[in-house]
Amino acid sequence: MNWDDTTDEAADERLVGPAAERLVGSVADGEDQAVEAALRPKDLDEFIGQEKVREQLDLVLRAARARGATADHVLLSGAPGLGKTTLSMIIAAEMGAPIRITSGPAIQHAGDLAAILSSLQEGEVLFLDEIHRMSRPAEEMLYMAMEDFRVDVIVGKGPGATAIPLELPPFTLVGATTRAGLLPPPLRDRFGFTAHMEFYEPAELERVINRSAGLLDVEIGTEGAAEIAGRSRGTPRIANRLLRRVRDYAQVRADGIITREIAAAALKVYEVDARGLDRLDRGVLEALLKLFGGGPVGLSTLAVAVGEERETVEEVAEPFLVREGLLARTPRGRVATPAAWAHLGLTPPRRAAGGNGQEDLFGA
Repeated sequence: MNWDDTTDEAADERLVGPAAERLVGSVADGEDQAVEAALRPKDLDEFIGQEKVREQLDLVLRAARARGATADHVLLSGAPGLGKTTLSMIIAAEMGAPIRITSGPAIQHAGDLAAILSSLQEGEVLFLDEIHRMSRPAEEMLYMAMEDFRVDVIVGKGPGATAIPLELPPFTLVGATTRAGLLPPPLRDRFGFTAHMEFYEPAELERVINRSAGLLDVEIGTEGAAEIAGRSRGTPRIANRLLRRVRDYAQVRADGIITREIAAAALKVYEVDARGLDRLDRGVLEALLKLFGGGPVGLSTLAVAVGEERETVEEVAEPFLVREGLLARTPRGRVATPAAWAHLGLTPPRRAAGGNGQEDLFGA
């Protein structure tokens, strides 16, 4: 329920085939976007999780309403699927203002941004997803628009070019990014409120799943919700996608009620294991453990062994494996942790002193 409906990662946009269609992928496809629109919370009270962000944002919006002013510009950062688009819509709803949605890749020229800004109404919320991917000329125009509510439109070319100042009505820019470090400091400093969105705890995801199940008219038990939450990789978008697939399984092969056993059986069919790893994740770990003895091994070599592109392994599979403590990136290459051996039920090999160095890293 708390997730974004636009494509979040530049890397994911380049992916094709199985890697782009992962059940545990955090990028929303057409089906996700349609369902999310129905499940999306409408105000901060409905929004589950991100307690600190909600409390801080509530203060910002309440103060702006009390002053009768537009809210400060807001920057939301965090991984895909955590609720950045949802929060932007809630900001507009709380302020009683319309919202316009666009993205950084769609703004390749300053004129594109000028056309959008010049048509904004007073108090309107402009949601700019993947703001770090906006073109540099448009970015520089945005500085003045955010600070002074004014843009200079260049008419003509060469020595005869003229800058015409265009006054803008006060508006609120909500920027969203999955890579806050790529934002230039002058742009980042112009946001009055910045929030980083964290991954969800299983208990929070259970609340997300129960709420979504109610809206989808799906009967689910407490243990069934917990089973799905534990495999959702801390991401509400993934939790809702898994819920829909488990619902399908329960309707076809059971009595329609989602229990722990039904959820586990359904996700086994879809190759999502107890920790949320899918075929690609396990393929990377199995190659690392079985073919290379746990590493270290170079990324390109590992990708060839898995049969995937280097970028797919590095940008799609590795982040979650590293976050779960199953894989480590070292100067010598990728190394499996003891938790990876345990998860796959394998016994790490005994190495003599002066081996490949894994003993020094993990005490194996």
